[in-house]
Amino acid sequence: MADTAQFLDTIIKGYTTKGDKITLGTAMLNGEPVEGAYVNVPLKTLNRHGLIAGATGTGKTKTLQILAEHLSDNGIPVLMMDIKGDLSGIAKPGEEKSFITERHAKIGLPYEAKGFPVELMGLSKQDGVRLRSTVSEFGPVLFSRVLDLNDTQTGIMSVIFKYCDDNNMPLLDLKDIKKVLQYITDEGKDEIEREYGRISTSSTGAMLRRIIELEQQDANLFFGELSFEIDDLMRINDEGKGYVNIMRLTDIQDKPKLFSTFMLSLLAEIYNQMPEKGDADRPELVIFIDEAHLIFDEASKTLLDQIETIVKLIRSKGVGLFFVTQNPTDVPNGVLSQLGLKVQHALRAFTATDRKAIKLTAENYPISEFYKTDEVITQLGTGEALITALNEKGIPTPLAATMLRAPMSRMDILTEPEISEINNSSRLVKKYAQEIDRESACEILTKKIEGITAQQQQEAERKAEEKTDSKKTTTRTSSTGSTIEKQIIKTVTSATFIRGVFGVLNKMFK
Repeated sequence: MADTAQFLDTIIKGYTTKGDKITLGTAMLNGEPVEGAYVNVPLKTLNRHGLIAGATGTGKTKTLQILAEHLSDNGIPVLMMDIKGDLSGIAKPGEEKSFITERHAKIGLPYEAKGFPVELMGLSKQDGVRLRSTVSEFGPVLFSRVLDLNDTQTGIMSVIFKYCDDNNMPLLDLKDIKKVLQYITDEGKDEIEREYGRISTSSTGAMLRRIIELEQQDANLFFGELSFEIDDLMRINDEGKGYVNIMRLTDIQDKPKLFSTFMLSLLAEIYNQMPEKGDADRPELVIFIDEAHLIFDEASKTLLDQIETIVKLIRSKGVGLFFVTQNPTDVPNGVLSQLGLKVQHALRAFTATDRKAIKLTAENYPISEFYKTDEVITQLGTGEALITALNEKGIPTPLAATMLRAPMSRMDILTEPEISEINNSSRLVKKYAQEIDRESACEILTKKIEGITAQQQQEAERKAEEKTDSKKTTTRTSSTGSTIEKQIIKTVTSATFIRGVFGVLNKMFK
C-alpha cells in the first residue's frame, strides 16, 4: 500500500496553482479518492492543447462537458465538434440525482446545476448557424492539400488563382473552380498558354475528378457565401460567460473529407486572423474535436503535415485544441507530442493487440511511484481517469488517477422544441441563413465563353456568306458568258448572216 500522506503531499505540490484554474476532481489512491487531493488545471496552460481518450462508455463526453462548462464560466468561448449528437444538453441545467450527490460527497466538492449560453452550428442544411467558406479564402496551397494534389497540379492551381485575381473573377464555390478548369482546358487554352505557360490537359482532368469527389461528400454545402466570421466564435454573453458553440456533425460522419476540409480551413483562418497573444493568463478560444480519428484516418500526408504545423503554431494565438478519441494511437505522434493535458479514461484489454496498445499508451504518461499505469488503465471506472497536465511553469504534473466531478449541465440531448427555441433567439442563425450567389468566376467565364461562341458563330456565318456570294458571282459570270457565246453562234449560223456575208463576197469579186 502506498503512503497516503506522501501521495497527498505529491498531489498538492503538483497541482497547486496561484492563478485561475479548473478543478476536475480528486486524485485516488488504491481505488479511493483522497480528501484534499484536488486535481487542478491552470487556465494559463489550456492553450497548450490536450487529449481525452478512452473506450466507449467510460466518460469521455462528460469530461469534455466539464471542461467546456468551466471554460464558459470563466468567460472563455468554446467550440465543440459534436459528431454523435450528445453535447447539446450543455444549454440546460443538470439534475442532482443520488449518484451525483454521492460522487461529490466523495470528492469533497459542492454540486451546482446550471446551463450555459449555446449556439448550435452546422455544415449542412440542418437547423442552426450555417458555416461556409469561399474557395478564395482557402488559397491555392491549402485548397491543393485538401484535394491531395501533386506538385504539378498544385502549380496549376496557383495559376488558376493568379488568373482569377488578375481578371477580377472571385472563386466562391466549387462550380467556380470547375468552370475555370474547363475554360483553361478548352476555350481559354491559348490565352492561358500565352500569359502563364502551357498546362497539361491530363492534369486538369485529374484535378476536376478530385473536385467531383469532394462534391460527392456534399462539400458544395460548405463552399460559398456568406462566409463565417471568426469573431462570431469569440462572443461572451451579458453575464460574462463565454458562448459554447456546438458544431452538430451527426449527418457527416460518413464524409470524413468534408470534416477534415472544414477543420483545416477553420484552424488556418483562426491562425491567420487572430493576433499573437504570447504567454497570456488564459486562452482566447478552446476547440474540442470529438471523434478525432475522423480527421486523421482519411487525411493525406500533406494534410497531416499541415494539421501538425497548425497545432504547433496556433497556441501562440491563445487557442487550445483538444482531441477526443478512443485510443491515443488514433492521433499521430507529431500531434500527440504537442498535447499538454492528457485525460486517459479506461481501455479494455480483450485481445493481445489491445494489451500491446495499453502498454504503449502507458508509456506516454509520466512514471509514477503510486501506480502501475498499464494496470490502472484497465481498472478505471466510468467517470474516472488518469490525468497529467502542465503546471503554470509548463512542467508536467504527477500522474493522478482521478474521480471526476459531474457536469453541471444536462447529461442528455436537447428536445426538438428546445433546439428550435435556441435557434429562434439566435442572432447568428439569422445572419448566416442568407445564401449569396453573386457574380463570380463561373458566371463571368460563362458570359465570356458565350461571347467567344457568338463571335465564332458570326465568323462562321460571314465565311459561309462569302463562300455563297463567291459561288453566285462565278455562276453569273459563267451564265453570262454562256449566253453571249450562244448568241454569237446563233448569229453566225443564221441564214441572214450567211447570206449577208456571201453578198459582200460577191461584190468584192465582181
